Amino acid sequence: MGKGLRFTEKWLQRALWLVAFAFAAFLVGLGSAVIGNLGDVEPELTLEQFMDPAQVARLRSEQTEAKERHAAAGLAFEQASHKHEVAQANTRTARETLDNWLATRRATARPDQDPELIGRTRALDALEAQERAALAAVQAQQQILLDADQAQRKADARWEALEAPARAAVLEAQRALELRVFLYRLALTLPLLAVAGWLFARKRKSTYWPFAWGFIFFALFAFFFELVPYLPSYGGYVRNLVGIAVTVLAGRYAIQSLQRYLARQKEAEALPDAQRRQTLRYDTVQARLGKGVCPGCERPLDLKDASLDFCPHCGIGLFDRCGCCNSRKNAFARFCFSCGTAANTALAD
Repeated sequence: MGKGLRFTEKWLQRALWLVAFAFAAFLVGLGSAVIGNLGDVEPELTLEQFMDPAQVARLRSEQTEAKERHAAAGLAFEQASHKHEVAQANTRTARETLDNWLATRRATARPDQDPELIGRTRALDALEAQERAALAAVQAQQQILLDADQAQRKADARWEALEAPARAAVLEAQRALELRVFLYRLALTLPLLAVAGWLFARKRKSTYWPFAWGFIFFALFAFFFELVPYLPSYGGYVRNLVGIAVTVLAGRYAIQSLQRYLARQKEAEALPDAQRRQTLRYDTVQARLGKGVCPGCERPLDLKDASLDFCPHCGIGLFDRCGCCNSRKNAFARFCFSCGTAANTALAD
């Protein structure tokens, strides 16, 4: 606050600003919860809501059945492959054993081993037959697995064909739902902005101004941080157009405020010095003088210049002489700093 405020008043003003921010923070928390939960007003959309229930049930059953057949065929194929590998290993071992035995027979040339040769050969033939049977079983299971895989892919393709138009319908319904939820949030936020505007215009300087400013901060936060992120984009057109509209409105308000301020200043500067002083608040004057600007027209001044008694821009008196001790003093001070005599000032509190 300005330098003209009392020490205790200055700290109380800061405490009241803390009250305003704390009040705004709790309102923001409550508003965020309410605005966030507005999305739960509408039911969640699913693809099956936009599909024929009879076809959905039939295709779901086909997909489940195809997946079960595919899983069973996969397990059977693994078992058949394992049996085929075992049969291959048995045949390979028997063939190696026979080759070793034949080598021994040629070395010894014993004719009594001919019956054993026939037996070993028959055993090897039996193992090879088992291997061929195992390979046939693998091939049969492989065909079953291929058929199950094709059936599953066909069921998935039919489901995709049924799902494609529903996906487009869900997208359209989702956009409509987002727009409705945004309108719910807008219907909640606009009254808050209206109340905040009324508080800013009528109550921002009242006795309970911390609560007024707290509500204003809350309404602004609710609009710019809680509502704007939910604003439908539509390719960026809506957000940019809303941004342009808000900028134009804010710019128009700023321009009109500037014009009104300049008009008030022009009218005030045309008044006699005594009347102008009656429109100035004591704390405002001291704050402006502390910043080195004229309390009347707010233009910069060199207050360290001892010859500067009047504003060269608007003519308002800045320094005068005490009627008791003739000391040069601030013309807006209520008492002489040298002798303590009360000054004849007409400043508002």
